[in-house]
Formats: sequence, structure tokens, C-alpha cells
Amino acid sequence: MNRLDESRPFIPVGIAVLTVSDTRTLADDRSGDTLVARIAEAGHRLVTRAIVPDDREAIFETVRNWTLADGIDVVITTGGTGFTGRDVTPEALEPLFEKRMDGFSEVFHRISYDKIGTSTIQSRATGGVANATFIFVLPGSPGACKDAWDGILKAQLDYRHMPCNFVEIMPRLDEHLRRGGKG
Repeated sequence: MNRLDESRPFIPVGIAVLTVSDTRTLADDRSGDTLVARIAEAGHRLVTRAIVPDDREAIFETVRNWTLADGIDVVITTGGTGFTGRDVTPEALEPLFEKRMDGFSEVFHRISYDKIGTSTIQSRATGGVANATFIFVLPGSPGACKDAWDGILKAQLDYRHMPCNFVEIMPRLDEHLRRGGKG
């Protein structure tokens, strides 16, 4: 079903990692560390990494600015996808999406269900595209970050992955703007 076409070159992409937390620092951000390690192992470039509090405006502004920056093709956030009052990452970022990626959430929950059962429903993982940049919103646990990267993102961010992948469509994400249309 899925395969790597070794005749195609690997194309590294630029990735930004944002941890959303009121309590974590770079010294104890295991989820961010998990993503950074997997990004490097896969051969991609970590362009930037930050931690912001569970604050809608701070989350929105950070990710919006990253989607407008040169060299960032993908933004991955971790944290703030639950149901508590401070969990606001989906609310902060979904208004930014030009296109939602419902399939990302569905596949993430399928993978997560196999590991943690019905507890997967406590996550509001989501994904979308804004300013020709892919955005993936993950739960704050290292396990969830592993599941999303190993089960979805590693393959979809590899140009050699067949039958299709995100990298091959990146140059066309903003084609509606180049044509002068609105989408």
C-alpha cells in the first residue's frame, strides 16, 4: 500500500515546533524534545522552536508569524488540545486555517485509539493549511507526539512516500494567490 520510491530524492522541509504550556520550559519540554529528535532523525530542518503560554493571542500570533516566514514549511504545535479551560490551541489556530485537514485528526485518533483506547476522545488534535504552510496541532504528551510523527507526519513529509505526500503539493498550496483569485 504505502512505499518509498528510492528513485526520488529526499527533500528536507523547514519545520517550526511550538509547545503550548503555562508550566513547561525548554529544560523540561519532553514533547517538544520528542518532535525535535524525530525531525532531525528524518533529515528535516528545525527552523525554530518556542514555548508560549496557553493564551489564544500568543498562540495565534506566533503561528501566524511563522506561516509568513521564509523557510518554514510546517508548524507543529504540542499542547492545549484538551477540554480544560486553559486548553485553547484549536480555538487559537483553526481561524487561521484556509483549509482544514479533517483526515489528519481522524487518522491521529485511529492510531491513538490503538494505544490508549477511548481516552483518545479527550484530544482535539487538528490540522490545516495557512499561508501555504501546513499546521498540525498535537496533544501535549510525548506519546501523542510520537504517534502523530511516526504514524502520519514522517511518511507524509517524505517526498519519496508513495502514492502521494505533502511535500509534492507544497509548491501549489498558494496557487490560487498566484492566479489572482481568492480561493
